[in-house]
Amino acid sequence: MELNTILVTQARMSSTRLPGKVLMEIDEKPLLKIHLERLSKCTAVDKIIVATTTNPSDTILAETVTKWGFEVYRGQESDVLDRFYQAVKQFNPEWIIRVTSDCPLIDPQLIDKIIRYVKESGKDYGSNVLVERFPDGQDVEVFRFTALKLAWENATLQSEREHVTPYIRSNTVFNGGKLFSSVSYPCDADYSGIRMTVDEKVDYDLIEILVKNLGDNKGWNAYTNYIIKHSLGKVNGMIIRNEGLIKSVKND
Repeated sequence: MELNTILVTQARMSSTRLPGKVLMEIDEKPLLKIHLERLSKCTAVDKIIVATTTNPSDTILAETVTKWGFEVYRGQESDVLDRFYQAVKQFNPEWIIRVTSDCPLIDPQLIDKIIRYVKESGKDYGSNVLVERFPDGQDVEVFRFTALKLAWENATLQSEREHVTPYIRSNTVFNGGKLFSSVSYPCDADYSGIRMTVDEKVDYDLIEILVKNLGDNKGWNAYTNYIIKHSLGKVNGMIIRNEGLIKSVKND
C-alpha cells in the first residue's frame, strides 16, 4: 500500500506540568490509548506513528504503545522537528498530519474532514489553528512532506525546533510569508475558550468528567456542547492556550 498520508502524534512521559500524563487512566484506560483508539478510526490516514523520545523514561511508553499494536519512533527530546522528520522520512509520503497526544478526545471525523479540505485546496499547509476557533485539544495540522523537509533543513530558532510547525506557519501566505501556500479550515462559531487538552491536573479532571458522562467515542461537538451546557469551562478555563509555545518563543 502506498503511504500517501502519515499521521504523527507526539508523546512523552516527562511533561513538565503533569509528568506521565499520557498514561494516566480513566476507568482503567490510559489517556494515550483513548487518543490512539480514536485516531485509528480516521479513514483518510494510511499510517499512524507515535513519536516519542530516546529518554529511558519513555521506554515504558514505547513498549506499551507497541503492545497496543501501534508503531513507535524514538528520537530527540528537545528537537521535536528532527524527531518528527526522522519518523516519516523513510516512507517519503506526500502528506503529513500532526496531532499531539495531550489531546485524548481529538475527533477522527474532524481530522478526516481537515485532511480532505486541505488536499482539495491544493495548498502546502492547512489547519484549524491558523485561526483558533475550535476548542483547544482539537488541533489538526496537514502539510506536505516537502514543507516538513524544508522546515527541517532551515529552521534554526529554538521554538521552531521544539514545536515542529512554527517555521512552516510563519512562512505561509496566510501569515504574510512566501514559502508555503496555505488554507485555514473554518469553524462556524468561536469555541477557542474551551479546553479539551491535558497540560495540568484540572485538564485531566475535565476529561474525566466528559468520559464518565459521555464515553470516549463522541464527536467534538458533543463534548463541546456538554461543557457549555454544564458550565464546565470554569474547571480549566484559566489556563493559557499554547503556553509551551509562548515560552519557547520568549526563549528565542
